Amino acid sequence: MSIEFDATKNQINLAKHGISLAFAESFELEIAQISPDDRFEYNEARFIAVGPIGDRIHVMIYTMRGDTIRVISLRKANRREVLKYVNEA
Repeated sequence: MSIEFDATKNQINLAKHGISLAFAESFELEIAQISPDDRFEYNEARFIAVGPIGDRIHVMIYTMRGDTIRVISLRKANRREVLKYVNEA
């Protein structure tokens, strides 16, 4: 699957989380823990994926546009999220 993201949103994510949305290309979605993002009412189905990029666990928020993953946010997982990922793996 391919990924896409908004260039402006990428700059915001880079400033806020210190990571480019382009790193989502390396996100190992096939071994990620994925759940619906129902924190708010969105106009589209959004998902929260917790999984690795290299040897570090990350959290990616995304939606599907056909066969393309549209990345909304990407950041390093916090300690609680890492422990949950490890314990549920």
